[in-house]
Amino acid sequence: MKASELRKKYVEFFVSKNHKEIKSAPLIPENDPTCLFTTAGMHPLVPFLTGEKHPLGKRLVDCQKCVRTGDIDEVGDACHLTFFEMLGNWSLGDYFKEEAIEYSFEFLTSPEWLNIPISNLAVTVFAGDQDAPFDEEAYNIWRRLGIPENRIAKCGKKDNWWGPAGQTGPCGPDTEMFFWTGEGPAPEQFDTEDKLWVEIWNDVFMQYNKVAEGKFEPLSQQNVDTGMGLERVAAALQGKASCYETELFIPLFEKLDAIRGVEAPESRSSSERIIADHLRAATFILADGITPGNVDQPYVLRRLIRRSVMQGHKLGIKRPFAAEIAQVIIDNYKYAYSELAPNAENIKEELDAEEKQFAQTREKGTREFEKLIARVPEHIKKKVISGKNAFFLYETYGFPLELTEEMAAERGFEVDRKGFDKAFKKHQELSRKGAEKKFKGGLADASEQTTNLHTATHLLHQALRQVLGEHVEQRGSNITADRLRFDFSHIEKVSKEQLKEVEKLINSVITDSTPVICDEMTVEDAKAQGAIGLFGDKYGEKVKVYAIGEFSKEICGGPHAANTSDLGRFKIKKEESSSRGVRRIKAVLIKE
Repeated sequence: MKASELRKKYVEFFVSKNHKEIKSAPLIPENDPTCLFTTAGMHPLVPFLTGEKHPLGKRLVDCQKCVRTGDIDEVGDACHLTFFEMLGNWSLGDYFKEEAIEYSFEFLTSPEWLNIPISNLAVTVFAGDQDAPFDEEAYNIWRRLGIPENRIAKCGKKDNWWGPAGQTGPCGPDTEMFFWTGEGPAPEQFDTEDKLWVEIWNDVFMQYNKVAEGKFEPLSQQNVDTGMGLERVAAALQGKASCYETELFIPLFEKLDAIRGVEAPESRSSSERIIADHLRAATFILADGITPGNVDQPYVLRRLIRRSVMQGHKLGIKRPFAAEIAQVIIDNYKYAYSELAPNAENIKEELDAEEKQFAQTREKGTREFEKLIARVPEHIKKKVISGKNAFFLYETYGFPLELTEEMAAERGFEVDRKGFDKAFKKHQELSRKGAEKKFKGGLADASEQTTNLHTATHLLHQALRQVLGEHVEQRGSNITADRLRFDFSHIEKVSKEQLKEVEKLINSVITDSTPVICDEMTVEDAKAQGAIGLFGDKYGEKVKVYAIGEFSKEICGGPHAANTSDLGRFKIKKEESSSRGVRRIKAVLIKE
């Protein structure tokens, strides 16, 4: 089954079960300031998982585009991906375990849908611990549906528990479904360590709330949150060992072969897989308005592009090629994601510009390499480039260790690989610690101060459009309890006079004690009323529109203050460049 057919069938199945289809949200989280990217289908639905009413009701289905960068250095093997699509269905306080598991079973096994033999399926359920009991209900439902006991594994929190995303919040057990990918009949006994059993679906049952004391209390609204990775399931259904062997990637490899002027090899190298994966992710990130830069999402985008280019050089490609690969990606996905085609030229221009800029950076890195070589005395027999210096070339100039080793060998040098690994491991640990603090994922902070700052971003957005022009569009935001950070499209530095005018406009609305009103309406009505909606057709039939008097009207999911009098005085602390064509403002609210 092709991935496009799987995507279509999944949505059709749940629509037949009275679910409403929602469009994929952008890769840049709209209401979760703790995350760089949308990493799961649940991110855009956070407010509705915690009790807010969704305009389309309690049953939803979608195919959400996602980006995860935690394992970016492992991409290149047979299984890791940076960009992927997550199929999901949702119950927001409606049905629970029985219906969720029955739906999963029917979609997987029914001849009308995926038609997978029961003999090729196995499942896991939560085994229970001191915090929550064994999920006997899920176990019994699977038994009733025909899954034998020896194909149901009981696992602990590490494998069969979701959340909370932070220290507290909604969480609960899950049940995971596995598909046998080996040759011949599946073994009677399900072994969770057997890699031939591939996880294809996960049903999460949000039924507990972890409170500050560490206790797990029942949730007032029980939700179902499921996820099925499109690429992984398509590969399994096609009998492929890797998603890189499916039609999602084959056209990219064929274009790469044409660029290189070579015949298709029997198997794809790590370099080829990195290029295909990274440029697929970069194309989608660019389509959502992010441009390469030095911090946050722009930095990740820059790293993806530059890592692709380096791998291209390892394959012997000496000319710009990223835009050609991107065009294949756009052609393959434009029917599923309508934001790609209208942004095609901009995507390719940004890729070309970044490749040219990286060429200059590589020249600087080569000069730095020559300096390192020159500092080593001629009389030393064993000439070594330290791991610290090799990592400096990697981190600062994008030189992979392999490239440094090749250049070193040509000059009679060795590279301290152990020292490099040590420096790299330290870098990873620091990155992970930072990610845990800043990009913990899942539920956003919904404190009063964070809510007020979120409301202030609406005022800032509109004030910038009035002062600078209607070309200003949001390109990202990050909100903590202490400050807001707002990225917007604008080429020039914002002058001090313009910043003062922006502050004056915002504070006048705050001083007027303007109420914040939320209405539900169709996208067409929202646009007709002048509401700002920046993400194409990602919205469903109805949306929430937050109006702040006559000053601001914007499509958004919340949370928001009830009145601007709750905010305090708005003060801009800094204005700077975020990336090419994008400016950044950091601001605070001061209670007086």
